[in-house]
Amino acid sequence: MLFYHGDIVMRILSKRQLKELVLYSPQHIARLEKAGKFPQRIILGPNRVGWLESEVLDWLQQRLDAREEPYRHS
Repeated sequence: MLFYHGDIVMRILSKRQLKELVLYSPQHIARLEKAGKFPQRIILGPNRVGWLESEVLDWLQQRLDAREEPYRHS
C-alpha cells in the first residue's frame, strides 16, 4: 500500500511483506514492539495493521551497521 503525503511517498507493509523482510515470527515482532525495539505498527482498521517500510528498513540498517562495528569486551 502506498501513502502519499505531499511530495513524500510512504509504503506501508502488510504482515506478509514484513515477514519477507524480517525473518521473525509475528509473536517475536510483537514482543520487540512492546519493548520499544522495533518500529510500531500502524492501525489501519479494525482488522488491519501495517508498518512504514522506511522505519523497518532503518531498523534493519541499524543491525547491519552494528554488525560491522568491532566487538568490544565489557
